Amino acid sequence: MAEIQQSESKRRGVRSKKLSTRVDLTPMVDLGFLLITFFIFTTALSKPAAMHLVLPADGPPTTSGASKTLSLILDANNQIAYYKGTNLSAVKTTDFSANGIRTVLQKQKDLLPNRNDLVVLIKPSDFSSYENIVAVLDEMQINQIRKYLIMDLTEAEKNRIVLNHN
Repeated sequence: MAEIQQSESKRRGVRSKKLSTRVDLTPMVDLGFLLITFFIFTTALSKPAAMHLVLPADGPPTTSGASKTLSLILDANNQIAYYKGTNLSAVKTTDFSANGIRTVLQKQKDLLPNRNDLVVLIKPSDFSSYENIVAVLDEMQINQIRKYLIMDLTEAEKNRIVLNHN
């Protein structure tokens, strides 16, 4: 702890005694380390959040009717072109907002007798970004769509995308 040392002068005459102080900081350092240790052990570490993917079982591939499929083409400028089944001439566009793709997915699920039968084909174009793919996968989780695939564009879809950008 703190000590006060007294020293007497050896000169003649009357002088006041000089007092010097020396502070021992060892207990303060110990307390600091105890506090650091306490906060390290009591802090809840954040756990990484990962999306759970449902993978298909091994076996023969399953097929789905065209009436149960919805194709999403991720395009430039955060736009999504979508069409139902194989009717590429009936392509509509939307965006990533809650009133955009989320509404489209909910309407498509409502049209089916069994809401879990909807199959979404996610097709990123060369003009889309990684952020767009993550946003669509998030929408699959929000809308509880269990059947979706990420796949390449067909030649007809590529031609349509190229025509829209020229």
